[in-house]
Amino acid sequence: MKSSIVIAVAASCAVGSAQAQPNDPLEPFNRAIFSFNDALDRAVLAPVARGYQAVVPELARQGVSNFFGNFGDGWSAINQLLQGKGEAAATMTMRVATNTLFGIGGLFDVASDLGMERQSEDFGQTLGWWGMPAGPYVVWPLFGPSTVRDSLGRPLDMAWSPSAAVNDSTVGVSLSVLSLVDTRANLLSATRVLDDIALDKYSFVRDAYVARRRNLVYDGNPPELPEDREPATPPAAAPK
Repeated sequence: MKSSIVIAVAASCAVGSAQAQPNDPLEPFNRAIFSFNDALDRAVLAPVARGYQAVVPELARQGVSNFFGNFGDGWSAINQLLQGKGEAAATMTMRVATNTLFGIGGLFDVASDLGMERQSEDFGQTLGWWGMPAGPYVVWPLFGPSTVRDSLGRPLDMAWSPSAAVNDSTVGVSLSVLSLVDTRANLLSATRVLDDIALDKYSFVRDAYVARRRNLVYDGNPPELPEDREPATPPAAAPK
């Protein structure tokens, strides 16, 4: 599982090219869950992540990140195919095959060195690509920032993971914990930036998340928002 702060920091570090007005009718509820998640992160997850970063060598931590990233690339390839992006799907498939075969099961990112850059996609993006609106913003316990559309896609995203692929429940839980701690450790510096610049962390994270997800759905080129369009010039009055 991903904690709210993990997703929040990732969202806040991304800049959308168009700022959508957040649809947040559940703000009181969302703020309460956001505060709970943030407190849990500060008390448990962030300290564990700092310990992981201090004890585990950087090369080993990079290998762990590469392994989970390579697994996720397979899901990205499927979502690109579902969106009709054949060339991107083929590239990501080749990326997974290259890193799996020549990167020792994905521990090394050989594909990036060969020019096959990661193009991440999830099922929430696929739903958005086919026209499903994002719906209201919502914050879930432990999982953090989301929308109704992304919440519908999350179960399938979670089903494509190393922990879901193994039959041993102990191994599955261990992989889930390792993935969470590794992701959190990679975002420790971003968390410090967020703490320094955000007067209202909830609003900052919400607005960044909504803008980032819109940007991702449209592959970095979202359509112009209605409020950003120039008002129509009224026709000139006819001479009397």
